[in-house]
Amino acid sequence: MHLPDTAVRLSIYTGESDKHGGRPLHEVIVEEARKQGLAGATTLRAIMGFGANSRVHTSKILRLSEDLPIVTIIVDKAERIEAFLPTLDGMVNEGLVVREEVDVLVYRHNNGAKK
Repeated sequence: MHLPDTAVRLSIYTGESDKHGGRPLHEVIVEEARKQGLAGATTLRAIMGFGANSRVHTSKILRLSEDLPIVTIIVDKAERIEAFLPTLDGMVNEGLVVREEVDVLVYRHNNGAKK
């Protein structure tokens, strides 16, 4: 797949304990993005954060949270991201979703070639 020089980054901020259909929400989002043919998705587990309720979630040993922040990032063409938004809206009950234009500098796959 080729991405244009300018694409859209969709960042979905949720919690580790968020579920969709009994499964971790971030897993469902990534699988659905793949199913819909988006260019790629990555999920990151944060070590600290807070959201709309202002409750701090942290990985510090004395305040170990079982609901650490999760960020799922998807980058693709604007029209493909727009087409994915209704699906995402049906999955995210709590969290933050942001969209921003980005400059794509490199997007390549080595087709299994060894160096």
